[in-house]
Amino acid sequence: MQKPHDAYQARCGSALDALTHLRDGDMIIVPTGVGEPPALLTALSEQRRQFKDIRVSQILAMRKYAYFDPETAHHVRHSALFFGGASRTAGQEGWADFIPCYFSEIPALIERGDMPANVVFSMASPMNEHGYFALSLGADYTMAAINKARAVILEVNPNVPFAHGQCHVHISQVTALVESHDPILEVGLPKIGPVQEAIGKYVADMIPDGSTLQIGYGGIPDAVVLQLTTKHDLGIHSEMIGDGILKLVECGSVNNRKKNFLPGKMVGTFALGSQRLYQFMHQNPMLEIHPSNFTNDPYIAGQNNQLMAINASLQVDLLGQCGSESMGPSPYSGTGGQADFVRAANRSVGGKAFIVLPSTAKDNTISRIVPMLSAGTHVTTSKNDVNYVVTEYGVAQLRGKSAKQRAAALIAIAHPDFRAELRDAANKLGAFR
Repeated sequence: MQKPHDAYQARCGSALDALTHLRDGDMIIVPTGVGEPPALLTALSEQRRQFKDIRVSQILAMRKYAYFDPETAHHVRHSALFFGGASRTAGQEGWADFIPCYFSEIPALIERGDMPANVVFSMASPMNEHGYFALSLGADYTMAAINKARAVILEVNPNVPFAHGQCHVHISQVTALVESHDPILEVGLPKIGPVQEAIGKYVADMIPDGSTLQIGYGGIPDAVVLQLTTKHDLGIHSEMIGDGILKLVECGSVNNRKKNFLPGKMVGTFALGSQRLYQFMHQNPMLEIHPSNFTNDPYIAGQNNQLMAINASLQVDLLGQCGSESMGPSPYSGTGGQADFVRAANRSVGGKAFIVLPSTAKDNTISRIVPMLSAGTHVTTSKNDVNYVVTEYGVAQLRGKSAKQRAAALIAIAHPDFRAELRDAANKLGAFR
């Protein structure tokens, strides 16, 4: 058997060399967020006209590479599992594809062949002495794709941490390697305003010491995190590991000691934050990075007692349906892990699932609590799954409540300027009969 170092040298080359492993019609699987490999995707963008019908499938693209181009989408086309700033315009204008999915089930879609995975492009840590790399920035669905792909191409960067967990790839599984040394993209905590702060306080007051947290992506979930620094013995079982969680570790609020499932371990499937976060992750025995069919599976995550799931929404109707990923039919983000963790928290002993949102949008001209979701809106969390809805005006607990009770509770936490209008609409819909 070839020694790991020799195998590494044999596979190492330029990004252009790596592109020779592509075939027309391939689906390239790319990890979430900063797990995307910039040297490889830049080379693909520059050479995109040499290919036909290549698709790049990813949750939350971070950089707007040159292949995000409507004129060349028949050469290389984005296939989004979740839209972000880089990909949203392409989705809304129709020259990028959208694959509806639960984050927890993407590995199964790949394993069963429902979603092709011909090639993997991923960032990776340097290889250790045993021949293993860590995909610590995004194990997500990428580990499943590695087991199915014809070609696995890694961009090896010394700034990528070597984390513990099910995120390791052996050199024998790798087709080609590209080396890079650029700093990993940083994503800082958002600015928190008074509305976000008020919502965060309502949620923080309902989270007891000893809880396990799942923190969704966005400003309001981060606002909750920043108000948990006085809590004790918190644990983490989440999809995203970010700087808010790092802050809780550093202040002593998170120690994972009271977790009944994987005690002492903080669990995530991707990382998105600062260089300090990435350094914290390196060889840290407190942290494990696992694929999303482990982190996000409602049965597995729900084994954590007092699981607190905190996720944002764009709109909630008077029955409790949450439209968290589109503006009417126009895509904005995706399902991601919201539905996974709402269901997990509902299974958890003492668990709570929070859907958080400001009461209004567009300078208080539009209510986010609405009689009915806007036509064509994608329902993310269903009426049967929704638990707590929180705005800056209070908390509505909906589980076990009738449609009439739900409408009254949601109107009570709407912006005062819209409450009369919502009551009139509810009466017309028959909600209060």
